[in-house]
Amino acid sequence: MPAIENYEDKTTKLNQSVEKVFSIIELLSKNRDPMRLQDMSKELKINASTLVRFLATLMKCGYVSQEKDSSRYFLTFKICSLAARVSSQLRLREVANPYLKDLSAHCGESVCLAIEQDMSVVYVDVIEGKDQMLRTMNRIGNVAPMHCTGVGKLMLLNYDDAKLNQLIAERGLQKFTENTITTKKDLVAELNTIRRQGYAYDNEECEIGAKCISFPIRDYTGNVIAAISVTGPIFRMTQEYIDSQIPYIRNTALEISKRVGYDL
Repeated sequence: MPAIENYEDKTTKLNQSVEKVFSIIELLSKNRDPMRLQDMSKELKINASTLVRFLATLMKCGYVSQEKDSSRYFLTFKICSLAARVSSQLRLREVANPYLKDLSAHCGESVCLAIEQDMSVVYVDVIEGKDQMLRTMNRIGNVAPMHCTGVGKLMLLNYDDAKLNQLIAERGLQKFTENTITTKKDLVAELNTIRRQGYAYDNEECEIGAKCISFPIRDYTGNVIAAISVTGPIFRMTQEYIDSQIPYIRNTALEISKRVGYDL
């Protein structure tokens, strides 16, 4: 499969339907007033019957709506929510990066910043430790499960019982090692422990030989919007060593939280 950055290569086949959908969104975004189907068809050079199908799909997805009286089309604010999410993620990474670098230098281990997306963990920033023994899973842009990662468990603190059931139904509790939590009962017990202590572990639950400790990043509502983790091999990440580093890691997470609006 060709790399994304090579999209202009003549060997790459572009999806014309996707191009047309984006041309519709861009056209509606440029016009201050809702648009008639005929005007859109003329400007986009798309057959009206074809255009209606695209618009119907965009309406079903919540990105386009129609005026009741005139049936003219306009963009909804859903597109703005997407932009806001991207902006907040970029700002979070920008704010957190110096703290992550400092934490990695202090602990001598790899440090990650992760968020939740579609009931999965997504790593948005990574600082490798001195020996670069970072797990393959923990790379910028990579996706990981929530039930067996320290950062994921912290973000599960936002879930009520119904949402937790949905996660289990849709994602499952896959077993990666002998230490992986694979039942709802054990996961709930783990989350209760995390609430009490304020941090989470991945104790060889994703990969044998690797251990991490994670702390939450909270916003002004107190919800967990991200998490940071310190990851290293078990022969260095002993409980004695982790206990000695907890105050520093906790303070780092708190400082990042304050920078994004959290108030004790």
